[in-house]
Amino acid sequence: MLMATRFSLSRSAHFCLKTPAFSRPTTKNLLQCRSCPLWSSSFALCLHTLPKSTPPSPHHRRKTIAVRSFCPAPGSISDHPTKMSTTTSDDNPLLKDFYFPPFDSIEAKHVRPGIRALLKQVDEDLEALEKTVEPTWPKLVEPLEKIVDRLTVVWGAVNHLKSVKDNPDLRSAIEEVQPEKVAFSLKLGQSKPIYNAFKAIRESPDWESLSDARKRIVDSQIKEAVLSGIALEDDKREQFNKIEQELAKLSQKFGENVLDATKKFEKLITDKKDIEGLPATSLGLAAQTAVSTGHEKATAEDGPWIITLDAPSYMAVMQHAKNRTLREEVYRAYINRASDGDLDNTGIIDQILKLRLEKAKLLGYNNYAEVSMAMKMATVDKAEELLEKLRSASWDPAVKDLEDLKEFCKSQGAPE
Repeated sequence: MLMATRFSLSRSAHFCLKTPAFSRPTTKNLLQCRSCPLWSSSFALCLHTLPKSTPPSPHHRRKTIAVRSFCPAPGSISDHPTKMSTTTSDDNPLLKDFYFPPFDSIEAKHVRPGIRALLKQVDEDLEALEKTVEPTWPKLVEPLEKIVDRLTVVWGAVNHLKSVKDNPDLRSAIEEVQPEKVAFSLKLGQSKPIYNAFKAIRESPDWESLSDARKRIVDSQIKEAVLSGIALEDDKREQFNKIEQELAKLSQKFGENVLDATKKFEKLITDKKDIEGLPATSLGLAAQTAVSTGHEKATAEDGPWIITLDAPSYMAVMQHAKNRTLREEVYRAYINRASDGDLDNTGIIDQILKLRLEKAKLLGYNNYAEVSMAMKMATVDKAEELLEKLRSASWDPAVKDLEDLKEFCKSQGAPE
């Protein structure tokens, strides 16, 4: 897991501050910050001044792997993304400058060369940082975030595209490069020079002068490194890394099974009474789906219609369809996705639970819930206490709601 990815503040505030390292940020300084690209996690504190200048020219973009710009110090004249390297990227949108991910240009053929080129670059940047790192904000946090952010955004864009426009080629490309991406994440998370530099900041005389936000960032980075296995002995670290690779593979397969199960369900409806209640837009979508599956004469008015488990279709049925049997069928299909046949995730869930427990034990925890809570403000006991409070407070009202619904069904002539 990449260090610092959970803390958007660490990818925004320190690039936007005019003040020296370890000083407290002020509203005035944040407002003077120059704009960050909209897709960057740095965007949160840079919303005040979006860029008025035009993006870099196409000619300029083609020649570099670029990290999207962080907020330069006030007085900087460039609105252009900061450059990471001079690697040629003439035909790969993943390696070009962008303010928003170019989803319309990304194809499966770009993933393998793009991710590998990017991994090579950030690996070189990490090794260079490890040789020159100092326990200061400009010499540690800022360059580290540049390494983390570019890979996080590009990898996120590729996986987001897969979730909304999945195809075998894209899926195969992601599966092939994922182990390499996980390996780099582990290398980064287990970097001793980076870890020691963060510890040096916490142990320095300047520690008390840091803002609470920066203290939180440093503490979280140290804890994140420990959870990434940095404190493990060599043999245990090797075992830990194997578990992380396997968990990544299982997680990917789990999501693919859910996606395939969602695509697999289709409910053909030919009687307009069975689809009564759906708004015109939903009927149009259902008819369009029918056309795409071979029912060329399907129309929103006369059908036939095909209901799927994709959110626009599923939600329309659950919210508007008067046909109770249809709602039940679609609902049960939705909640039981990937639970039987070739797409059954039951075995994958069992493997994930087993590996998570092994991981927790290696890190010195009793269970994975404790690992999950280690980076959160809550604890396992407090979470269980809250759940019990919610259960006890809501049980009687929920029972009453159920009885009211039953009475309402009877009054409408519907079976319970």
